[in-house]
Parts: sequence; C-alpha cells; structure tokens
Amino acid sequence: MSMRPTRLALAALLAASLTAGCNKEKAPATTQAPAAQAQAGNASEPAPDTVVATFGNGQKVTFGELNERIKEPLANLDKQKYQLRKRGLEGLVTERLVKEEATKRSLTEDQLLKAEIDDKIPAPPEEKIKEVFEGAKGQLPPGATYEQMKPQIVDFLSGQQKQEAAQKFFESLRQGANVKYELPEPARGPVERKQVAATGPSKGPENAPVTIVEFSDFECPFCSRAIASVDQVTKTYGDKVRLVFRQFPLEFHKQAQKAAEASLCANDQGKFWEMHDALFANQKALGVEDLKKTAAGLKLDTAKFNTCLDSGEKAAQVKADQADGSKVGVNGTPAFFINGIMLSGAQPFEEFKSIIDAELSGAKK
Repeated sequence: MSMRPTRLALAALLAASLTAGCNKEKAPATTQAPAAQAQAGNASEPAPDTVVATFGNGQKVTFGELNERIKEPLANLDKQKYQLRKRGLEGLVTERLVKEEATKRSLTEDQLLKAEIDDKIPAPPEEKIKEVFEGAKGQLPPGATYEQMKPQIVDFLSGQQKQEAAQKFFESLRQGANVKYELPEPARGPVERKQVAATGPSKGPENAPVTIVEFSDFECPFCSRAIASVDQVTKTYGDKVRLVFRQFPLEFHKQAQKAAEASLCANDQGKFWEMHDALFANQKALGVEDLKKTAAGLKLDTAKFNTCLDSGEKAAQVKADQADGSKVGVNGTPAFFINGIMLSGAQPFEEFKSIIDAELSGAKK
C-alpha cells in the first residue's frame, strides 16, 4: 500500500465528517477550520444591547437583533463544530486503540489491520466481476480489456465491505476499552420541523413512523458518500423508515440536471433505484449519451427512455423539487429531513440514528 492502512481506514471513515456536502457557492460545505473555530469559541461576544449598526435618522441594530435574525444558522454552526470535534475525538481514540492492540499482539499496525479487515473480505466472485465489466463496457475507455479493468472492479466491489469490516473492528476495540466520551454538547433548543412534502420515488411503507426526505444531486461526490449511511439506515430500521428521494441538482454541476431527469425517466419504468445506484456508482459518466447507455444496460425500454430524456419532460418536476427544497432551507447537497428535522451533509450513520431513535421513542408514547 502507498498509504499506511491505519490512516487509510480511518480516513475513509472520518472524511465525511470533515467535509459535509456540495453547496451553492461551488465549494464543499464544511465546518469552520479548527483555527477559526478556536477563535470564534474564545472571542467574547458583545452584550445583546450593543449597537452593531446605525443608519438614517438615528436607527440602530443591536447585537441581540442580529443574533435573532440568524439564530438558525448560528445553531447549525454550533452543531457542526460539535460534530467535527466528536469525529476528531473518535479518530484520536481509535488510532490509539489500534496502536495498543497491535502492540498487544506483537504486530505492526499494518499487519493488524490487514488481518482484521483485508483478510476477512472474500474476493468477489469472477462472475460478478464479469457482470460489472459487461454492464460498464459502453462507459470504459476505448480498447479497455477485462484483464486491464479487473483490478479496479475488484477494488470497487470490495470497498464497501472493507469499510463495514473496519467499522465493526474499530467499534469492537472501543467497546472492549469501555470508551466513554465526555465532550460537552451544545445546548439544544426546541426541535424545529420543516414542512416537506414526501413526494417522489421512495422505499419503505407510506405509514412508516419515520419519513426521510432526501434532496440530492447525482454529480455531487458527497451525495455519493452519503449512500453508505442511508443504506445502513434502511437495513437497520426496515419498515420503520420510509425514504423519499427529491432532486436538487446544483447549478455548477453541469450534468446534474439531465442526470436528475434520467432518474425520473427510469422511474416511469419502475427502475428509479437501479438508475440511482448506477449514476452514483459512476459519476464521471453523466453525459446524455452515457445516460442512454446506462438505461440500455438496465434493460429499460430505450426508445421510451430516450424520448423522455431528450424532450425534457421531467425538467418541470426537477424544478419543483428544487423550489420546495429552497423553501425549507436547502442550499447544498445532500440534505435530509427526518420527520421534518433537517440534517445537512454526508453525515455518519450515528447522526441519523440519534434523530430516528428519538422519533421512534416519541412515537411510542
């Protein structure tokens, strides 16, 4: 490996917490840099009645009025700072536990992680590798052979399994060490719920106690990164959760609009989620011709699909989703509303779990 497995495994698990999503300003939506956070946390704030602006004939704006105006983004910033520190703390603890376990077993950290992660993942079966190669033929470089592409396909198929194995191993170390985090959480205000229509392609029963509405962009790398957490949610909670997908292609992602339309054209033929998975699996192949090749690979009626895509008949539906998202504060992707409670960015499963468990607990009362 060109990178030490300890760093590689931890980086894969923690990166999503340091960069949350794609936003309208064309840059990843992130929490503040640590230096800026420290400065913000240490700076003494003015009293609420401190005048921060004057204008006209003696008109004034106080610091309290300003805070009231931006109270929601300020609360979100406090939560983001907490999440960043929490992920960083988990990373520090996990790295030290890995080092301690390796020493205990008289292994290097590389050897330990290879034994507990890499060696426990079965190699993908040859037929599965060939199936992926055949399905992707139209999107591969001209002349690419099976033998040339096989290592990349194996890495692709093994990647999520390795991440899951790493999560389980790290969690077992933390449980064995009886890890307790004492990082103070920011004060919680009243839970704010947004009214978000749960319309669009969905998974799960309509009467599920928890509905998650996701606004997403097929070209956003953070939306792709969020899939693992969302899949874990649906596997963990089953019929207790309904997932609804809504479109929010960002303007600076030039191929996201047509990709969104393509997913809805596929939905007309009952294959939205298959198209969803295919588009996120290969975000470099979102051109119109690529989309048509993907549809053919999914065995769609290509004549109907191509007509749907070329006509732009789904553009209005995409625009309606974007408008609804903007009304409830979506300015980047992915954005989730869990029974109306907003969760922004590619967050780890634990962040979804904390909200869902509270909702399910409340539903039982």
